[in-house]
Amino acid sequence: MPNHKGKGGKNRKKGKGEGDGDKRELLFKEEGQEYAFVTKMLGNGWVEAQCMDGEKRLGHIRGAFRKKVWINAGDLILLGLRDYQDNKADIILKYTPDEARMLKSYGELPDSVKVNENEEGGDSDDDVDVEFDIDNVGGFCIFVILYPCQI
Repeated sequence: MPNHKGKGGKNRKKGKGEGDGDKRELLFKEEGQEYAFVTKMLGNGWVEAQCMDGEKRLGHIRGAFRKKVWINAGDLILLGLRDYQDNKADIILKYTPDEARMLKSYGELPDSVKVNENEEGGDSDDDVDVEFDIDNVGGFCIFVILYPCQI
């Protein structure tokens, strides 16, 4: 019978259960980098991002980042711009909602930008008033939902 004196199984080897709850240093953009919001997930490690300089760029999620950090639409990211391709960039960092609020308070992000405050206990200013208009037409019920729009 084998004498196993190992330190654990596959979960230990994969690094499961170790949270990144530690506070990390807030990184600001440098030359050749730009802040952006993810607008759409394109698949295969690519996202569509709206940069703060007004450009829409394709962002590439690198391999190690793909498996450890989950990126969704609406997230604030730091892009590393490419010298040889202006419409493509590499994702360097994903900011947490708290870090995004701090960047806005430091003046790194424009005031017109709305930071996603719904994720980690932030207050939401988007109070949606939903009205139901119910009509009974010939035995059928018709529901109409009215949403307020910002133009």
